[in-house]
Amino acid sequence: MQIRKINRRDFLKQSSVLSASFLTSGLPVIAGPFPPGALADGQIPVDKKLDPAWIKSLYQRGQVTTYLKTKNELNYIGMPVGGITCGTLYLGGDGRLWLWDIFNKNQEGIEPKELQWDIGVLDKSNVVKSRDGACYVQPAQNIRPLEQGFALQIKYENTTVIKQLKTEDWPEIKFEATYPFATIHYLDAGLPVLVQVEVYSPFIPLDAENSGLPAAIYSFQIINTSRKLVEVTIMGWLENKAGIYSGEQTIHQRYNTAYQQPGLSCVTGSIRAKGSALEELKLKPDYGSMTIASLNKNTGFVGTDITWPLADAVFTQPSNNTEAIKDIKEKLIGGVGHNFSMKPGKAVRADYVISWFFPNLQLKEVPDKKRYYANKFNSSLEVATYLQQNFKKLSSLSKLWKQTWYEEATLPHWFLERTFANTSTLATTTCHRFGSGRFYAWEGVGCCPGTCTHVWQYAQAVGRLFPLLERETREQIDLGLSLSENGAIWFRGEADHRPAVDGQAGTILRIYREHQMSTDSSFLNQNWSKIKRAITFLLTLDKNKDGLEDTPLENTLDAVWDGEIAWIVGLCLAAVKAGQAMAEEMHDADFAAVCQEYVTKGSRNMEDKLFNGEYFIHRPDPEKGRAHLGSYNTSHIDQVYGQSWAFQVGLGRIINQQKTLSALKSLWKYNYTPDVGPYIKEHTGGRPYALAGEGGLVMNTNPKQEAKPYGDNQTWQLGYFHECMSGFEHQVAAHMMAEGMIEEALVITRTIHDRYHARKRNPFNEIECSDHYARAMASYGTFITACGFENHGPKGYIAFAPKINPERFKAAFTSANGWGSYSQQINPHQQVHQIQLKYGDLQVEKIKLEIQDKQPIQKVIAKLGKQILPVQYTQTDNSILIQFNKRQPLLTNQTLSITLRF
Repeated sequence: MQIRKINRRDFLKQSSVLSASFLTSGLPVIAGPFPPGALADGQIPVDKKLDPAWIKSLYQRGQVTTYLKTKNELNYIGMPVGGITCGTLYLGGDGRLWLWDIFNKNQEGIEPKELQWDIGVLDKSNVVKSRDGACYVQPAQNIRPLEQGFALQIKYENTTVIKQLKTEDWPEIKFEATYPFATIHYLDAGLPVLVQVEVYSPFIPLDAENSGLPAAIYSFQIINTSRKLVEVTIMGWLENKAGIYSGEQTIHQRYNTAYQQPGLSCVTGSIRAKGSALEELKLKPDYGSMTIASLNKNTGFVGTDITWPLADAVFTQPSNNTEAIKDIKEKLIGGVGHNFSMKPGKAVRADYVISWFFPNLQLKEVPDKKRYYANKFNSSLEVATYLQQNFKKLSSLSKLWKQTWYEEATLPHWFLERTFANTSTLATTTCHRFGSGRFYAWEGVGCCPGTCTHVWQYAQAVGRLFPLLERETREQIDLGLSLSENGAIWFRGEADHRPAVDGQAGTILRIYREHQMSTDSSFLNQNWSKIKRAITFLLTLDKNKDGLEDTPLENTLDAVWDGEIAWIVGLCLAAVKAGQAMAEEMHDADFAAVCQEYVTKGSRNMEDKLFNGEYFIHRPDPEKGRAHLGSYNTSHIDQVYGQSWAFQVGLGRIINQQKTLSALKSLWKYNYTPDVGPYIKEHTGGRPYALAGEGGLVMNTNPKQEAKPYGDNQTWQLGYFHECMSGFEHQVAAHMMAEGMIEEALVITRTIHDRYHARKRNPFNEIECSDHYARAMASYGTFITACGFENHGPKGYIAFAPKINPERFKAAFTSANGWGSYSQQINPHQQVHQIQLKYGDLQVEKIKLEIQDKQPIQKVIAKLGKQILPVQYTQTDNSILIQFNKRQPLLTNQTLSITLRF
């Protein structure tokens, strides 16, 4: 591994210049000024002094976030653009692909490196490694182990212009950041054409198969803006790097093969043995193939002897199976391209595919050694062929999701982007899917194995977008391989045969979510005995039977804490309440009663014993006291996390509302700062996940100003308390949104969004313990609560209660077997609510909607298309529950409309 080093002092000098230029790049100064001494001794400012105009802008629809070359915003962009669980392939800001972590190298971090840091990180060393945030401090860029790109040749009025799609060749490039699509505009006022490229991999919620293709698609649109004929040639090329690590000069050679059939012209590259060592080669992690394909007519091929600049002469029309061969040390590049003429004002579309096939996924922790996509394909050529044969369906459904999520919604663009961007973690080497179908993940790229329960339980995106993956993980691992006889769930699968208390509770809540995201009760029925065993284990962790978990076990802050800890207690209460709900559905009245008694007792005692009048705390063990690390009287970021989880799955209240709100307001008061600089200057040891000049919600602060707030034995894990880890911040934002603290929720989410502005680092890589950290997918939970969304598939129940601009609202939703959009429009006389299904089907029996202004309803009209449906309804002060006479199926392209008249 090549180690890159940068001194912290040198970095801070650079960052001061960076900050100055950053403020002129379009981002506003959001807070201040603060009077002298206001931030002395690293205190969090009580008055955040946030700019009112900036606050107002957070609610506005705005525009797609567009990063510009002229503002120096393209250097760090790396949007994962391959299929989910297929490796990491980055799309750069100028449209070129980079990183190329598709060869199963299994390294820690996207760019293993070390940075010198004057202040010890986690009190262990003065070095920032990949798992400590090296790519936060010094973002990765320009990692190009192979050559790839596209070029245009434009002929008009006896003029020929050749431009590659790269930063240097265009006066302006605009990158629209709407994962899973990026739209890139290449602008040159001197040319008679407009050039736009959409880059994506098929992404269709609920369809993990077609969303997991090892391929990237380039869709060009070129418009002739002149009054004369323009001739254009598009050419794409790809270097064959099969065997990038294993290839040996004396025994291996790379070869490219041209292949053509109706609708598909491609060059496929692979590696082979010169002698008899082919079978051994086939077992290597980097054995496989790569393909560049054109899905267009009039396509020609580019041979290995490419000379730049592009010229017409490089195009040939070889017969199928024409080979080009090179030794390992030589570059072997092949390409495809086609020519077309454009009349004035006309537009042309052209589609290209880059696919790969490297099936030998070798992780030492697990026996399964094959990638899931190898069940369906045998080569990158087969991947490209499948895309060509199904292109219309795959591209149209992917674009329909983009349209539904981004274009039709009324939520702010920046909010939709940030709450969805972390879903791209699924398309990185954080996540894998084995040949058995098993979903397996690190915490972050190559770091901390075993789909860790106490990290992954924060991630809300996968369960809503690809519920099959989560259901299978619950069945195969949490209730299978990892389930002990006593009900304890190993928190890292094969990698660690221990339970983690928060992971156990969170997994039970995920089980309930996976049940809700099913079409029927078969998942619950088949697994109930195991689920019940896992819940029973959780109940045994309450040693003194007061409803407050107090058995010391591992937690997500990598320590074993003694005593009664509000955030763990509350999480356990939420899990047991989920157990009660599942027991009731299973008609297991005795167990439901046990769960109910525990929750009632625990909620009461949590509020009585762990609430200090302002926020929830950690009560020390009566015998051990503060001998070990803990949060004690500090303001801890997760203190009411259990209630946050409850809102994600419609469990209602488990903690008193006023005390919960007081706790959240304390987090805002004591933990949020628009500039972490003064705080981290005084509170050292944390990893650099937020730097001076950037805002954040600090993990733990000490409002009581105690001398030893975190216990007598202040170990290395104490450094965590002084960090800003975005997954925890997203969890709090989701909770605040649910409780009506909308402004605070938006500020926290936007603060994270701005920390990951492309001027500073990769917008698609929220970093915690290594890159593309799984916990950051908690951001999807903020979208869920912004919509007030609840869904219970087996019961046919769905609910919406939008929090942002509810008078005119529209947003996407996903259910067990279908997705679409929900909209509502409100005026003084009526409310109109519509569920438009765009994919799959939705079975509806009950709908719960929010009523504005608490008006009495005079009439409810329900229509499926033009058909009026009979309904019954029950109104409370601020909501209405509508029930159909029978379960109503809603099919693709159907709209269910509910009109409430006052």
